[in-house]
Amino acid sequence: MNLPKMSHRYWKVFLLAISIFLTIGRGGAQHQEVPEKPKMWKGKSTKFYDTGAISKAFQYGVMQGHFRYFSMFTDNQAQLSDYYALAGGGGIRYETAPYHGLQFAVSGFYIFNLASSDLGIPDSLSGSKSRYELGLFDLEDPENKKDLDRLEEFYLKYTKSKSSITLGRQLINTPFINLQDGRMRPTGVEGAWLVSEDIKNTKLEGGLLWAISPRSTVRWYYMGESIGLYGAGSDVDGSPSLYPGHTESHYVATLGLHRSFFNEKIKAHVWDFYVDNLFNSAMFQADVTIPLKNKGHEALFGVQAISQVGVGNGGNDTTGYKYVPDNHQSQVYSARLGIKKDANRWYLNYTHITDQGRYLMPREWGRDPFYTFIPRERNEGLGGVNAFTTKYTHHWTKNRVSLTTMAGYFDLPEVSNTHLNKYAFPSYTQFNIDVRHQFTGILSGLEGQLLFAHKMPVNGNPEKPNLIFNKVDVSNYNLVLNYHF
Repeated sequence: MNLPKMSHRYWKVFLLAISIFLTIGRGGAQHQEVPEKPKMWKGKSTKFYDTGAISKAFQYGVMQGHFRYFSMFTDNQAQLSDYYALAGGGGIRYETAPYHGLQFAVSGFYIFNLASSDLGIPDSLSGSKSRYELGLFDLEDPENKKDLDRLEEFYLKYTKSKSSITLGRQLINTPFINLQDGRMRPTGVEGAWLVSEDIKNTKLEGGLLWAISPRSTVRWYYMGESIGLYGAGSDVDGSPSLYPGHTESHYVATLGLHRSFFNEKIKAHVWDFYVDNLFNSAMFQADVTIPLKNKGHEALFGVQAISQVGVGNGGNDTTGYKYVPDNHQSQVYSARLGIKKDANRWYLNYTHITDQGRYLMPREWGRDPFYTFIPRERNEGLGGVNAFTTKYTHHWTKNRVSLTTMAGYFDLPEVSNTHLNKYAFPSYTQFNIDVRHQFTGILSGLEGQLLFAHKMPVNGNPEKPNLIFNKVDVSNYNLVLNYHF
């Protein structure tokens, strides 16, 4: 591929950074599977003991730090605009030791736009702005390059035995609200969150959430207020969706139950996710591991099912302002087949979204939970979907290097079928390469990642630029460095 149409000075910086990076090693970042426990802060840690005094609780608390560098470049079709961005930032987190089971924590993060295209200028042919690079900063203010900071965590937690309840601003990871941490900072939530593991082989978690700070923003929003920040697409009748700023939803109530059987050979997950005045989504997932005769070899199976129905008035009494259409229903089925052989894992995945209606979940809240998910694209807002992906991973444990390759074919409804295709997205294929490394020795605490993603249309490029720009015939390059202390 020829070098894209952009400043050669940036390309020198980008390629120099990659050269240095490859000389040292290849790298890891923050991406993790849902519903793992958030691992955003990986620095100094200790086993807490109850102090019996408030002053000692603060005295023996733990401080953690995190610096992050992110270089991103998107190469669109020849006549369309390309974008690049270099972002840097850091943060501090402090958590007290327990006092009669109570702990207080606070964390914050700042971001600087070190260099970038003018992210506020839309492409002249499609009329759309940068989709990926702008997400490193503040979607609501593309011109803001310095005043990008956010109080991420501010909570009080009470722990007794193996159960805890946390009240305030915090980071959680669920199938529907999750970190979606493929930019500078993750999605944070405000509310009350319960986690209990007092029952053997069982974990119960859930709570009530009333505010959220989505990835790529610096403010905190009420739940309904946050919907539409990432774009609204079209209504089911083809008219532009007008729900941003008009969605009435005050809280999310969710409950998850996790149970393992036969020495964790079978893991089952059940979730119910109720969004006030919008919809209810129920999810079941089971993952099975079967040891094979050869030592270190295992067969892997997984199934998912999601059922979604509309509730209330869909966000607004006025039809044009509804986030969820009247009589809304959606069903999703996903399956996985895999083989584990020592340090190698290979998966074949399939997802089907029925044609009853669009699968809806605010993109501001998290990424798709489907087995077929591949970073840099989603299938939210679609119905009548058949998706096939394959994924291969290998870990060099001694060198702390991992390689992941992913490829997928996504058969979507016609772009003219607005009833099932909210964002007018053409059918596409996608290929990703993800290389990660955890450094040791003098560079201990440093992690890195190289991610390349490429998407192509299945039936040739559409005629309209807005159906191509940042959707298909596009490559996305990422270099990420994290330092935790």
